[in-house]
Amino acid sequence: MIKAIISDMGQVVLWFDNRQFYRRLSQVSSLDEEEIRQRVRDHFDLIELFDTGQISAQEFYLKVINLTQANLTFEAFQEAYCDVFSPNYSVIEILKKIKNRYRLILLSNTDCLRFSFIQQRFPEIMIFDSLVLSYQVGLMKPHPQIYRLALQAAQVEPPEALFIDDLEENIRTAETLGLATILYRPETDLVQALLSYGIDLSSDST
Repeated sequence: MIKAIISDMGQVVLWFDNRQFYRRLSQVSSLDEEEIRQRVRDHFDLIELFDTGQISAQEFYLKVINLTQANLTFEAFQEAYCDVFSPNYSVIEILKKIKNRYRLILLSNTDCLRFSFIQQRFPEIMIFDSLVLSYQVGLMKPHPQIYRLALQAAQVEPPEALFIDDLEENIRTAETLGLATILYRPETDLVQALLSYGIDLSSDST
């Protein structure tokens, strides 16, 4: 029986569009949006360092500015980098509905800048019983250990947990560990997917 829901954040609880960030950088750079996007993709190791807490926000800023040739103060960079999110209210409302019956764990690859921004801008998503964040634990999905940390936070065994994520590689690792999974996409009927696992979606009478 499922006792805990472990959910990804980006493209599940919050939509995000990094093109907004690239576009804003291109406005203060000699590079165009596509060139910036490609440079970021070619240096994904930089994202991994930041997402696992191995470099500071200031170090990340300086490296990205150097990489993209953008002329931005740290404060302007922070705004451009973080302001790429919007709430997925349909998922948020479903999670709120089941919160009193299941432990909710947020399992996210994220960094200190963006998560601090999210906490302030979107307090409505702070409904989770526990947070397992890559920059705090030094691991990123799909590393198996970060799922084990989420299970520990949920206080459940793998067959008692349901994991929701938008990336197939993250789903595959969860499945190898014995978790139930939902691959979430914009067209996913999350209500029906949850019902298929016996999740109680009835209105709380309390």
